[in-house]
Amino acid sequence: MQADLLVLLELQEKDRTIQQLRDELRAFEPELADLDSELAEHEARLAAARRAIGEAGDRRTELEQKIENFRQMQERRRQRLEWVRGAKEASTLMAELDLGRGVLAKEEAEWVRSADRVQEAEAKAAETEKEMGEVTEGQVARRAELAVLQGELRERIGKVEVEREEVTGRIAKPVLTRYERIQKGRAPLALYALHGDACGHCFTAVPMHRRQEIHNGNSIVTCEACGVLIYETETVSDS
Repeated sequence: MQADLLVLLELQEKDRTIQQLRDELRAFEPELADLDSELAEHEARLAAARRAIGEAGDRRTELEQKIENFRQMQERRRQRLEWVRGAKEASTLMAELDLGRGVLAKEEAEWVRSADRVQEAEAKAAETEKEMGEVTEGQVARRAELAVLQGELRERIGKVEVEREEVTGRIAKPVLTRYERIQKGRAPLALYALHGDACGHCFTAVPMHRRQEIHNGNSIVTCEACGVLIYETETVSDS
């Protein structure tokens, strides 16, 4: 049993190392999220700027079609005016032509403004695209640095995991199953040293006869309160 305890402590140390390395790896996630968020914000702005170009272009095309329709209507009125004989009908056509000229002038002025809006939207999109390029370029070095650091941590995790597999091969299956079941519980660790006469995790007093078993190294004792495995530091040190 004492031999199993020593190997379990070795296994627990491997697990603690793996957990520490994984915590270090996760520590990069907020910074990466900030970088992604900054990039996503500029991507959204660029997408909006490009949509604005499309909308302004559609509006300009719509006005061009309206202006062309008005011009055709005006031309038909002028042609009709050449053939009318009655003064009343001629007066009506003249009024329609005057009104049409006013409407046409208004639409043409709006078309000029729409053309300006297209140019403004294109300039805004170009500026936003430039800003996004600068942000992307500005992140390259840090992203590369983070990738290297993450790669190193993953490599170290993989190495310790291989070492862990070697350790588990030296533990009896029932003992290993017991350890892993406890490890999945609420306690941060599966094994705790005695703290005086109490469990080193929950500080519940351990009965004398069980403390004697721990001291003698005859069995791997489980805390009756929290379920962790308890050992005596001096016994391990003597081994």
